[in-house]
Amino acid sequence: MNKYWIKIKEASRNFLTEVGEIAYFTARFFKEVWRPPYEFKEFLRQCFNIGNRSFFLVGITGFIIGLVFTLQSRPTLEQFGAVSWMASMVSVSIIREIGPIIVALICAGKVGSGIGAELGSMKVTEQIDAMEVSGTNPFKYLVVTRVLASTLMLPLLVIFGDFIAIYGSYLVENVKGNVSFALYFNQVFNILEFSDIVPATIKTFFFGFAIGLIGSYKGYTCKKGTVGVGKAANAAVVYTSVLLFVIDFIAVFITNIFL
Repeated sequence: MNKYWIKIKEASRNFLTEVGEIAYFTARFFKEVWRPPYEFKEFLRQCFNIGNRSFFLVGITGFIIGLVFTLQSRPTLEQFGAVSWMASMVSVSIIREIGPIIVALICAGKVGSGIGAELGSMKVTEQIDAMEVSGTNPFKYLVVTRVLASTLMLPLLVIFGDFIAIYGSYLVENVKGNVSFALYFNQVFNILEFSDIVPATIKTFFFGFAIGLIGSYKGYTCKKGTVGVGKAANAAVVYTSVLLFVIDFIAVFITNIFL
């Protein structure tokens, strides 16, 4: 019994230590982000890398989600004679919840692990230390730019993924029910309201911030050589995925209260 109690105390201590270090890392980010010099070129390069790295995968995933979601939902709606509600149901479901969380999880696996592995490799090969010796601020150049880039690019990727998913749904309806493009998208835009689009878009900025921050934190604090690089990349994905669901729950809870 004492052995298990010791393990629980040790796990709790490690968890609280990790939370404290992430909080300190976050506070340092907000401190450094306002200080000049501003690395605009590196920021734009990271925006391109993050968007380009995920663009094709987000498009393919969104398209398949639209196809599968519509194919699975159509038989049930047919039983109740409610096939005409397909466009409305798919658009609200994808824009409110399915699109943002699926795209964020894809980017957590693709972008978050990439940032963690890249910064982890720089850490264990002492490139970050070399930047400090040369007078460059590695935190601002490596961390701030990546976190800002992921915060900006994720909402754009989500919008793109949502549109592709709805278009995939339209293709199924066009084949199965002979629904025209104009009719389908008129139904989509008629059902969408302020409370559907704005909260879903706002929370994607927090998703992007979490992906960039956790990936940068795990890579920037990487230890134990090349083995630590793999652990940093893996931990970045796991931590970010859990944090995304927590953020999503908080966003939905707040939305339900105020809207």
